[in-house]
Amino acid sequence: MRCAWADSAPEYVTYHDEEWGTPLRGDDALFERLCLEAFQSGLSWITILRKRPAFRAAFADFVIDAVAEFTPDDEARLMADASIVRNRAKITAAVRNARAAQQQPESLTELLWSFAPSDGRARPATLADVPATSPESVAMAKELKRRGFVFVGPTTAYALMQATGMVDDHVADCFRAQPGSEPARG
Repeated sequence: MRCAWADSAPEYVTYHDEEWGTPLRGDDALFERLCLEAFQSGLSWITILRKRPAFRAAFADFVIDAVAEFTPDDEARLMADASIVRNRAKITAAVRNARAAQQQPESLTELLWSFAPSDGRARPATLADVPATSPESVAMAKELKRRGFVFVGPTTAYALMQATGMVDDHVADCFRAQPGSEPARG
């Protein structure tokens, strides 16, 4: 058995089984997830998963230094690219967030993982027990905003934490919640 949300589409099955909740480190990899979670805001995650290869092509594989160099012409190119989500605020946020990531005294990995909960919270029994935010995601969003990041509120921050294994919200009867796969620690 897997988390119920993962059974509705083949893309969800693969994402759930191979990626969601798996601890992820690496600045560019985390930057990609930060951007994709922001693009998902207000949309279905399946839309983002299906467009992910196009996002990677459009955003230089989410290499922070490459995206930070994007110009207004690049942003116009992205607005004309029907293979991605064409939302000016989200596109601008990706470029601005790449520039903000470059300015941090520590790595993006260190910054984001510093908000991973260190206490052993209970694994959710059902999807209804999975929160949309947490005190840590509220703190992460506040600190990212203070440091110049945009389009990253507490719900987006929590989704990022789930996607990258900072928290493990696989429900108790999911095969990914086997003994020994307790929530990740930073």
